[in-house]
Amino acid sequence: MARMTMIEAVRSAMDVSMARDEDVVVFGEDVGYFGGVFRCTQGLQAKYGKTRCFDAPISESGIVGTAIGMAAYGLKPCVEIQFADYMYPAYDQLTQEAARIRYRSNGDFTCPIVVRMPTGGGIFGGQTHSQSPEALFTHVCGLKVIVPSNPYDAKGLLISAIEDPDPVMFLEPKRLYNGPFDGHHERPVIPWSKHELGDVPDGHYTIPIGKAEIRRQGSAVTVITYGTMVHVALTAAEETGIDAEVIDLRSLLPLDLETIVQSVTKTGRCVVVHEATLTSGFGAEVVSLVQEHCFYHLEAPIVRVTGWDTPYPHAQEWDYFPGPARVGRALMEAMEG
Repeated sequence: MARMTMIEAVRSAMDVSMARDEDVVVFGEDVGYFGGVFRCTQGLQAKYGKTRCFDAPISESGIVGTAIGMAAYGLKPCVEIQFADYMYPAYDQLTQEAARIRYRSNGDFTCPIVVRMPTGGGIFGGQTHSQSPEALFTHVCGLKVIVPSNPYDAKGLLISAIEDPDPVMFLEPKRLYNGPFDGHHERPVIPWSKHELGDVPDGHYTIPIGKAEIRRQGSAVTVITYGTMVHVALTAAEETGIDAEVIDLRSLLPLDLETIVQSVTKTGRCVVVHEATLTSGFGAEVVSLVQEHCFYHLEAPIVRVTGWDTPYPHAQEWDYFPGPARVGRALMEAMEG
């Protein structure tokens, strides 16, 4: 068992998958010789050659379109979009082609591609390097959407995604690449080497897509979240002293509704937290499902904590970013409701 950062865990997942299956190929902007802007693919080209790990032109639509063609011919591409903010030119390929191949061919063809992309803010990236577009993918039938919160999950889920016969969007919270960020930007970053979820097996293992994880047991209120906000929610629970149960969704589509319903039925209160903008964010879907399935168990209105309905503001990064103070206030509001 090695201690890994999320960067190292993601790289290890691709390494293990490429070693086990020669049909797995990795490509994207700067992922070859340079090893990716965050170094997630560092060393893979030297190990597997330029035909299995290579650079692509600056064309997100071209990257995804090429991956779809490769998948149709039996390869298993794992491609990188350098930042989630740049995926929009490829959205047509993802929604009109990748997501529909199985359906439109009546199962004769599948599209086993993985599209990796760093997501979220907290690194002073401004409006074009900080977006959280996960809700745009969860609206598309045929796509699967994963957002890991730690190195152990990142590796196991990425291997599962690579081995899945259908297209998977794999969003990597960039603020978590090097440590479990708790929202206190004024404090030094705690490295994954000091966190138990930094323990990552060297070899092959998988984590089922569509299964959430309860990160903190509690009986007073359920917090439903994913990605970086998992650690913020855990910090808020500790700082407020509220006996909150924190659910890490891990997979947004398919969604582990059973775990959500069991928890909210037990606690009777619910807070939903995500970094993306409020309106039509994935939290709106979660709130609707909780209302639909847990209405008679709710003892207070459901509360949402999210980013603002604005472009990501560079100058007000830490006001926009849902921190432990905002989540803590939401927990208290739920308890008082």
